[in-house]
Amino acid sequence: MSDYSETNVNIDPGASLGHEYDEDTSEPVIGPDATVRSGTIIYDDVTIGKGLTTGHNALIREHTTIGDDVIIGTNTVIDGQCDIGSSVSMQTNVYVPTNTVIGNNVFLGPNAVLTNDPYPVRDDATLKGPTVRDGASVGANATVLPDVTIGQDAFVAAGATVTKDVPAETLAVGTPATHQELPESLQGGNEI
Repeated sequence: MSDYSETNVNIDPGASLGHEYDEDTSEPVIGPDATVRSGTIIYDDVTIGKGLTTGHNALIREHTTIGDDVIIGTNTVIDGQCDIGSSVSMQTNVYVPTNTVIGNNVFLGPNAVLTNDPYPVRDDATLKGPTVRDGASVGANATVLPDVTIGQDAFVAAGATVTKDVPAETLAVGTPATHQELPESLQGGNEI
């Protein structure tokens, strides 16, 4: 395992960096000023920028790229092959499936679930996670279905089930989510 002592990377006892999933893997790369809390597992072939903070028991799978100043909350799972921007905040129990793209300044509330399989077990469909554009917010307990795009600065309300693309600067509410004009109080994107 790499020596991170010179880059102010704090790795709690009980965290696991460099979990091998196959032959011919490379140790994860973690930028400076990071905090990796106990129980967190980071697989090989993961690249993370500066300022990472994890909660306890986070999981980051292989072939994931994460930008700078990202918070990955307790029990959050990033299932691999994902691209995540900078200044992203994922709260407790967030699920991010394989083949998901998340932009910059994105907020994912507690228990937000993104999905990538349109017909679980019933059909051998191609797995494609959602795309969450810069500045978007996804509220607590919201569910975003596969291959859906959440537009720039859009806001998904808590508990919503998003079944179709949400245009930029739009509010998505309900199950299935309907689109409304974004109230003035929610305009302007995120400052994470």
